Amino acid sequence: MRKQMMQVGDTQNWERTFTDEDVRLFGRISGDMGNHHILPDEQGRVMVHGLLTATLPTKIGGDLNFIAHDMSFEFVRPVFVGDTVRCEVTITQLEKSENRLKMSAAVFCRNQQGKVVLTGHTAGFIREPQLLSVGLH
Repeated sequence: MRKQMMQVGDTQNWERTFTDEDVRLFGRISGDMGNHHILPDEQGRVMVHGLLTATLPTKIGGDLNFIAHDMSFEFVRPVFVGDTVRCEVTITQLEKSENRLKMSAAVFCRNQQGKVVLTGHTAGFIREPQLLSVGLH
């Protein structure tokens, strides 16, 4: 793994378009088979699970080898099959300790119209900070 400089204020982004198959598979895995995730509404739309939308910031966390111990999300507006959601995670705190790098981050996810669909915050740590170059001020 190559070293990367990390500091407070850095952002990471991830974007995906949700499909019918994504919603079906997540419903099977989670057991959440609510009608709004299966049957189209009066406008022909199927709603994406909120926690499926919340996988966007967890993907970014995985890229950083981040282990969350706290996550909180606010689901601001629904996401529907076919929507493209872009997630931005911004580092808000970094603190070195003996064998860990404590980290907190803010989360904002927006749909293809730029409307916020999810906000959140997470805190946790990176277990192997020696693999990263960290700029602490």
